[in-house]
Amino acid sequence: MSKVRVAGFGVSIDGFSAGPEQSLNDPLGKGGFDIFQWFFHTRTFKAMHSDDGGGSTDVDDSFAHRAMDNFGAFILGRNMFGPIRGPWPDDSWKGWWGPNPPYHTPTFVLTHYEREPLVMEGGTTFFFVTGGIEEALQRAKAVAKDKDVKIGGGVSTVREYLRAGHVDSIHLAVSPVFLGKGEPLFLGIDLPSLGFSITEKVVTEKATHIVLEKQ
Repeated sequence: MSKVRVAGFGVSIDGFSAGPEQSLNDPLGKGGFDIFQWFFHTRTFKAMHSDDGGGSTDVDDSFAHRAMDNFGAFILGRNMFGPIRGPWPDDSWKGWWGPNPPYHTPTFVLTHYEREPLVMEGGTTFFFVTGGIEEALQRAKAVAKDKDVKIGGGVSTVREYLRAGHVDSIHLAVSPVFLGKGEPLFLGIDLPSLGFSITEKVVTEKATHIVLEKQ
């Protein structure tokens, strides 16, 4: 049976999954890249940006691969897609990832402002959903079929789907860094009351990987 998953989601040891003041120069907010150092050295990450076969094949890479595997659709918040706020000024912004984004499946972007679908290289098409999280999930499940749906971020989008009870599985990569401020992932969210328990924990040099499943 297909699942709705959060996977490969970085979090600092003080609970932040993005830094403050997102901008073109700081897509994850100031300091946000620090919580993804576990990911950048992996073969999975390198393969997203080149085909030279580089990158590690360690435990971090295993979790990175799992975090991108078996998804038939993705859901992103507006801020995850880009730094533009308010009405779309035009169609020139096509995401952070260049002409070939790493999704390779239909990807649904939550927004309050309509925009035509954006077809990219490699099988990714961005669909802009103005009807909220329920509409996005319904459409994502319809195209994913027997594959999983990934809630790709950002933080507020993950929190919305958690509060609504739609997430089945969470993989957190807890990095040994403090951000001090930013976007807290679990503020006001009671994971045990939502039915989650830890099913896997693995410690590497760069992160503690924790998997939580809804029972």
